[in-house]
Amino acid sequence: MRDTVDTITKYTLVFLMGLLVVDVVWQVFTRYVLGSPSIFTDELARFLLIWVSFLGAAYASGQHMHLSIDLLSHRLSPAGQKKLAIFIHSVVLLFVITVLVIGGSVLVYYTHIYGQLSSTLQVPIAYVYSIGPISGLLILYYKLSDIKRILNQTPAEYIENL
Repeated sequence: MRDTVDTITKYTLVFLMGLLVVDVVWQVFTRYVLGSPSIFTDELARFLLIWVSFLGAAYASGQHMHLSIDLLSHRLSPAGQKKLAIFIHSVVLLFVITVLVIGGSVLVYYTHIYGQLSSTLQVPIAYVYSIGPISGLLILYYKLSDIKRILNQTPAEYIENL
């Protein structure tokens, strides 16, 4: 299941990044070659960058590519390292549930209820903001999967699989 989620997320990121590149190239082309910049590309690039950033952060979290300071963990016993990893994943879970899932859902709800539209593209801002709860749910899935994996390992197995 995790491989499927990884693959879907990766290819979605590739598609969005490709679309972002095409959008920015079109903006540069219309501005400097045609002398009349396209009116929608700036806003589209901004929205695509928001989606790529949030989805990329979720993917990086799932691939363990995020930054971490591991000074404390190396000084602990294998059992202590395992407990610390579970604690860190739990703190991330709490943050993600509170800020991205709940807070992001409230933001999407209110922008949808008030019918807020973007200035140039006239798309509902709720669509743009929906990446917050989506990436939050993705990080939630990854962290719960990591906690389950850690709990099913002995301390020696955990250290071996780092």
